[in-house]
Amino acid sequence: MAKKVLKFGGTSVGTIERILHVANILKKEFVAGNEIIAVVSAMSGVTNGLIEQSNSISKNFNKRELDVLLTSGEQATSALLAGALIDMGINSKSWLNWQIPILTEGEHSNSRIINMSVTEIDKFLLNKGVAIIPGFQGISKNGEITTIGRGGSDATAVAVAKIFNADSCEIYTDVDGVFSTDPNKIPVAKKINKISYDEMLELSSLGAKVIQSSAVQTAMMYNLPLEIRSTFTERNGTKIFNRENIDYEKSVTGVAYSKDDAKITLIGVLDKPGVAADIFEPISNDQINVDMVIQNISSDHKKTDITFTIKRHDLLKTLEILKHNKRIKYDEINHNDRVSKVSIVGAGMVSTPGVTYKMFRGLAEKNINILAISTSEIKLSVIINEKDTLEAVKKLHTIFKLD
Repeated sequence: MAKKVLKFGGTSVGTIERILHVANILKKEFVAGNEIIAVVSAMSGVTNGLIEQSNSISKNFNKRELDVLLTSGEQATSALLAGALIDMGINSKSWLNWQIPILTEGEHSNSRIINMSVTEIDKFLLNKGVAIIPGFQGISKNGEITTIGRGGSDATAVAVAKIFNADSCEIYTDVDGVFSTDPNKIPVAKKINKISYDEMLELSSLGAKVIQSSAVQTAMMYNLPLEIRSTFTERNGTKIFNRENIDYEKSVTGVAYSKDDAKITLIGVLDKPGVAADIFEPISNDQINVDMVIQNISSDHKKTDITFTIKRHDLLKTLEILKHNKRIKYDEINHNDRVSKVSIVGAGMVSTPGVTYKMFRGLAEKNINILAISTSEIKLSVIINEKDTLEAVKKLHTIFKLD
């Protein structure tokens, strides 16, 4: 007998028929003798619909009330799924975030789980019950309902698996696992059977939407094996665990891309100690995440050009912050909100020469101009014009023999 945490995303519970299908999956696991905790998302489209309703009232809808509103989606799914199991003759119960409780800290819409009580749910599992927990949410020390960011049900599932000392954590979605790139756009993409935490963390943070990056990070911290699998097929999924279990036959494991980026360049910045901190501190204070940063110093070492990327929806806010920043001096600001980031990821890159050359040569053969470059031990990312995204992904996928 094993204690399992099974997480089901929005598409997996998108209709009543799909909720009944998920109930059958849970029943099968329960009948096999396992202790089951299910973590669920809102039904697909529900969260977006609630956001639209809040926007119809105010474009600056109160963040506290928004958290109260959005958490209702997962709560509804929890009750429907528990009700379906009960109707099948399975002892089941849903818990709301404050009933467990799931304790969080941080701001509304961007908090993180720090602990949860296990007593009542563990007792329920021992009494042969299937526990249903809503993802994406928790409660602060002040008793405020909070959310942990879009895709936060993944993070909830991993936190539950860790805190409840589960034997495994399975993320159920609408695809068979992790693919070498987006199979909806690149039909020749293939499923990856095994991948390391490091590679999955890079892929998820770079645009692969199959699992939230913070969930991978938590699993990696506690060496908690994950499996991503399909709700709708019986096929094996993708196992995610530490590097020691990975076979590095290929230098590159996958190609990721994101098309929601913007690039800003400050030209002719007065080069002095602390200038980068003066630029990025007020941006950070406004909760804007800066990604790639490139600095080019002039030959006389008096001025520098600083280029960085942010999410596209933060562009106007960032430009305003820069224009009102009295601590920095520069000649002009350029920006481009029609760029994308394309990345190759692979733990084998560190021991394989020629990867960088192959990537750049491949893009050059397709006449794709590189606007910025960023590297890490297992990742190489470039910023290119958005219109060239799919062409670049196809070329890199072929070059590194991932088709």
